[in-house]
Amino acid sequence: MEALPDTLLLDIVKRITRTSDRSSFSLGSKRLYAIEAEGREFIRVGCGLHPATEALTSLCMRFPNLRKVEIVYSGWMSNLGKQLDNNAILVLSSHCPGLTDLTLSFCSFITDSGLGYLASCKNLRSLKLNFTPAISSNGILSLVVGCKNLSCLRLIRCMRVNSVEWLEYLGKLGTLEELLIKNCRAIGEDDLIRLGPGWKSLKRLEFEVDAYHRLPKVHDHLSADRWRRSDFLCENLKELSLVNCIIDSGRGLSFLLGKCKALEKLHLDMCVGLKDSDMVALSQMARNLKSISLRLPSQYLAPILVNIPLRLTDNGLKELASGCSMLEVVELSFSDSEFPTLCCFTQEGVLTLIKSCPIRVLVLYCAYFFNDAGMKALRRLQFLETLELVKCQEVTDAGIQLIIHFPRLTNLTLCRCLGVSDIGLEPLVGSRKLESLTVKDCPQVSQEGVEGAARSVSYMQDMSWLY
Repeated sequence: MEALPDTLLLDIVKRITRTSDRSSFSLGSKRLYAIEAEGREFIRVGCGLHPATEALTSLCMRFPNLRKVEIVYSGWMSNLGKQLDNNAILVLSSHCPGLTDLTLSFCSFITDSGLGYLASCKNLRSLKLNFTPAISSNGILSLVVGCKNLSCLRLIRCMRVNSVEWLEYLGKLGTLEELLIKNCRAIGEDDLIRLGPGWKSLKRLEFEVDAYHRLPKVHDHLSADRWRRSDFLCENLKELSLVNCIIDSGRGLSFLLGKCKALEKLHLDMCVGLKDSDMVALSQMARNLKSISLRLPSQYLAPILVNIPLRLTDNGLKELASGCSMLEVVELSFSDSEFPTLCCFTQEGVLTLIKSCPIRVLVLYCAYFFNDAGMKALRRLQFLETLELVKCQEVTDAGIQLIIHFPRLTNLTLCRCLGVSDIGLEPLVGSRKLESLTVKDCPQVSQEGVEGAARSVSYMQDMSWLY
């Protein structure tokens, strides 16, 4: 080992992924200790760091080439010692010139002033703030003005952050490729228009509205007009995830689906106001779409839908089938488990979609319309590798027995399916058909019934969901 050059030892150290293993390796000699310290690029600190600032300073001096730092205080209580504060950010900006990725999670004592110190970190490309209650829009603005290479920004439950100047500045800067805004109550869908020319460089967008603060928000008609007048481009957007958003005629996000020609992955979760025309716009533009996940709300569970009814039908699925011929992953989830007869799609519509595309993964959640006839139709899918059925109560043993004839199916998940028993799985036992089988909370399926049905079997049983 002593005869090996430092560059080779450093390469060996970098191949050791577990932090504990690297620490043990460094104890072999002073040389290994120094080489490991030089090669360390990531640390994660939080509760237990005491005295906090002094300990962080010591770590930064020992590891001079840190590129990624996570400060996480999840579960922190005052008896666990003081949290890192603004001085910690000053330490990072002073001792970590190569810092590119920073996460601050549950950091209650880092304020706008502390975030301002990061303006000197010219290499910072990614910032994640998760529940940082003392940071406001002013801190975000001071950061983005200084860090002109910022390409990824994630804001989660940042209650004091709104979208006035910092979002506009990022848009003009044109470097942002990934934006995640989740449950930041002061930021609404219509505020995203402020990104302006920055839409052109954006590749990944995740936006989630706090469902518990949806109704009190007021629709900004001026913002809607800006969406309508603005000829914004999102030609590089590949991944789009919208949760608890309103997508309705005249609302900002209603203009988005028809402008993403590079879109490959779409996730719409409890988004109200979706209609067939949105699917038409999507199918005409997103020809490269490979994955779509729809979780549709119930009129009975979302009072706001009284004025914005569900207008998605089988016609929307047929448009997707004709325009998005590269779809490989389809997930359809229906939240209305208490009212199974109320569904915007039929089995025929779903089958039209999956028969027209090279579907590899199919997930159906609370699809009460899907039955054994649907399972029979799946036999013709030449590319289907993964099937997940959750609360599909019309599927019985007769349908499950057909799985042995599916050409390429290797992964099967059954969850809370009341019509499936050991009898349905009998043809799979000993067949070596499946690579993996997961059975969860199916009351008629026993532990003995799944043994030998796949190379890897996971079985869980908890009947509390029935009561």
